[in-house]
Amino acid sequence: MLNTKKYLFNNKQIIFSIFALAWPSIVEQALQTVVQYADSAMVGRIGPQASAAVGLTTTVTWLINSPFFAMGIGVLAYISSAIGAKKFNEAKSAATQSIIIALVLGIIVGITTLSVSPFLPKWLGASPEIQRNASLYFAIICLPMLFRASNIVFGSVLRATGDMKTPMIVNLIMNVVNILLNFILIYDTRIISLGSFTFSIFGAGLGVVGSATATAIAYCVSGALMFIALYRNALVSPKGTKIRINKPIMTQCIKVGIPVTLERVTTCLGQVAFTSLVTKLGTIAFAAHSIALTAEQAFYIPGYGMQASASTLAGNAVGEKNKKKLNHISITIIGIAVSVMTVTGGILFLFPQTMMSIFTQDNTVISSGASALRIVALSEPMFAALIILEGIFNGVGDTKVPFFISLFSMWGVRLVSTYLCVSVFNLGLNAVWLSMVADNVVRCILLSVRFVSGRWKHSINFN
Repeated sequence: MLNTKKYLFNNKQIIFSIFALAWPSIVEQALQTVVQYADSAMVGRIGPQASAAVGLTTTVTWLINSPFFAMGIGVLAYISSAIGAKKFNEAKSAATQSIIIALVLGIIVGITTLSVSPFLPKWLGASPEIQRNASLYFAIICLPMLFRASNIVFGSVLRATGDMKTPMIVNLIMNVVNILLNFILIYDTRIISLGSFTFSIFGAGLGVVGSATATAIAYCVSGALMFIALYRNALVSPKGTKIRINKPIMTQCIKVGIPVTLERVTTCLGQVAFTSLVTKLGTIAFAAHSIALTAEQAFYIPGYGMQASASTLAGNAVGEKNKKKLNHISITIIGIAVSVMTVTGGILFLFPQTMMSIFTQDNTVISSGASALRIVALSEPMFAALIILEGIFNGVGDTKVPFFISLFSMWGVRLVSTYLCVSVFNLGLNAVWLSMVADNVVRCILLSVRFVSGRWKHSINFN
């Protein structure tokens, strides 16, 4: 009886810790989705071609963000473990390494993306009428790459210390800036009527270019604010510390980060190849696909919000050398995420047309996208488990095997089946989304097998 009470008490503490860390991250994810919703909805009012131009490079944006997220995970794993072990000087030194990482990656990725922006839409197989706008959109949002790197990497550092609120606030500010500038830059000057009041709102009428400019300015604001927040954080502030490479710490961060980088890059390259296959279905089908991807994001916000807390708490448990705590955290957070995303998946299944109509008024696009959303809604519970398992493995530094699992499921399942559906059997968008769901299901099963086997804990020192 005493052991049962102790377990329940400890489990309540774990649940409280999960939600204390998760809610700001969930809100942050929601705010990031609001930005994408605002962009898609505002651009969608211009027409399907504008939606396709913005949506074309979405998967490439995931690709270029992947090194930042991956190295952020490397830093997060190190800092959360160091804090769990009460090694605060090492945590601060790792934060200093994050500045070097953000600086180097921001410059390299920024130069690379700007170099390929004129050619990218054609490489992706876009129709001629959207190539120019797609190229301009991509180039503009890639200009402030250093600020984007700062936002992502320093956000990971702050989360590793348990500070989930600051990244949330920074992203709130970024959203406000982006949405306000969208209103000004996308549309022409227009007359607004509110009851008996009529007034004029200035508009630059830049369309897709205006949306990109608003996003780029918002990135600059968020990157600068996240850098300031890092310097003000009591646990990891590099204030007064020389910004130079600490070889042992940098090596450990890179050791964890490189497999994650490879996993994200290969997955995102797969997304790019996937996008190029979908473009063969035509502009209307691709617009429906792009909008449906955006609409779906709102429904896996809880999973990605809890993923950050899973990584941080798992890393802390490793630093404390507490195997039981690690097990309790892992099982509890998987259960919570699956339960929540079962509910959100049900809502998505019931109201797909409503979600699509937020972003477009084209009935053909709405109908096609709604059908795809119903397909993916059924897989949301498995996607929840997949997201949390990735977070746990990242938090403890187990990143090599998940990389190979992602490589196999993306290239061996999603792309092969999509190619067959589009290029061999001439099937439509629903078949493409079934291929996407098959990828997630296979990846979830393989990661679950690894989790249950316990092999991921063999390299962790609990003594």
